[in-house]
Amino acid sequence: MSELLEQARRLLERVADGEEMEVYLSRGAENEVQAYQGEIESLASSSSAEIGIRILVDGPQGARVGTAYAGSLDEEAIAEALANARDNARFATEDEFMAFARPDGVAAMAMDLVDAGVTTTPLGDKIALAIELEKMVRSGDPRIRQVESANYSDYLAEAAIATTTGIAAAHERSGAFLSVTAIASQGDEDQTGWGLSVGRAPGELSVEEAAADAIGRATRMLGAVKAPSTKGVAVFGPRTAATLWSIIGGALSGDAVVRGRSFFAGRLGESVASELVTLIDDPTDMRHYGASPYDAEGLASRRNELIVAGRLQQFVYDTVSARRAGAVSTGSAVRGGVSGSPSAGCRALQVLPGELDQDEILRRVGEGIYVESMTGVHSGVNPISGDFSVGITGLMVRDGVLAEPVREVTIASTLQRMLLDVLYVGADQEWLPGLAAGQTIAIDGVALSGS
Repeated sequence: MSELLEQARRLLERVADGEEMEVYLSRGAENEVQAYQGEIESLASSSSAEIGIRILVDGPQGARVGTAYAGSLDEEAIAEALANARDNARFATEDEFMAFARPDGVAAMAMDLVDAGVTTTPLGDKIALAIELEKMVRSGDPRIRQVESANYSDYLAEAAIATTTGIAAAHERSGAFLSVTAIASQGDEDQTGWGLSVGRAPGELSVEEAAADAIGRATRMLGAVKAPSTKGVAVFGPRTAATLWSIIGGALSGDAVVRGRSFFAGRLGESVASELVTLIDDPTDMRHYGASPYDAEGLASRRNELIVAGRLQQFVYDTVSARRAGAVSTGSAVRGGVSGSPSAGCRALQVLPGELDQDEILRRVGEGIYVESMTGVHSGVNPISGDFSVGITGLMVRDGVLAEPVREVTIASTLQRMLLDVLYVGADQEWLPGLAAGQTIAIDGVALSGS
């Protein structure tokens, strides 16, 4: 048993009569390096330790829950958080569906999500990665005018949850990232490109990959013009596709569905997408950076098949949303750290890959637009109605290859229509930090508004 979990379980001994109690402990360490013009512009190393406590008491019309947290694991902070949680429970609204998770018999997978290299790699080597990245981008193409930021970052995080209802769970994971933003110039025009390399430790990172990524994305957008308005095929690269799947995953939350805030409400069992689309949420897949053996309530993670060959199979639930829906938890609780309360959400989305690489998809599409980046996603996408309208930069697809760059373009459709009109799903799956992995996808019937 981990030291953090032992501490969480000991704290449960402070539960009072008539209460249920949940203790959520977390601690971690992070490093961040930013390089500029061959020097260290900023360097930060930090560590944290936090506690969140929830107290549940029953009332005549349902349970009340009080929550409190502290940014320290010393005795004074813990005692204060416990007292505040009890006090907050007195004033909470009763909810007939409120409950803490209970063990459901699903065993957690053994998962090794920590690479020791994140702590054993000397800080000097981490600094050298950021400096080399900045140098490589700056010298990689004469059109690169400036490297806006070249960054190395890593983390090692551990969490433990214990409850008086029998939950006892702990896990840890590590991650390391290289990211860089490059500005390419041509005449009076500037274009920005972003590069990335991801791993569980510094040894998995590629300076060359991140540099080439940023340089290519910045330089190929030089000379961008407004595109003519039309309607046709939009090709999303792995990163923009990952954003799209994250949006769709939000609408598959059981909490959103039971509250009528999802365009999938009432459609269980229906064909909602092309047969090429099988969308799963699988935190047990250790390739995904959202992988974890447990969810945010301490239940074992599991593979949830949401859309299978285009048919809507299930939603994801935490304990409370499942009780509201008359269902059971799918091990899909998420929360915003120790200060948050659990809710239902996807955690590690992926679409099962197809058989075509990006070049072959472009060749088969023939004519269309390649979406390089999207803006206005939070304001331009409505997960309740499904309306989708975002600004993009990208490149036209002509004769099956990428052609001239375009900017100040809006693409529009509905998420319902886009899912049904998926033409191709690529084999080029890319594992990314965040909610979803991505690969190239092509979608027909998208309206493009430009000049």
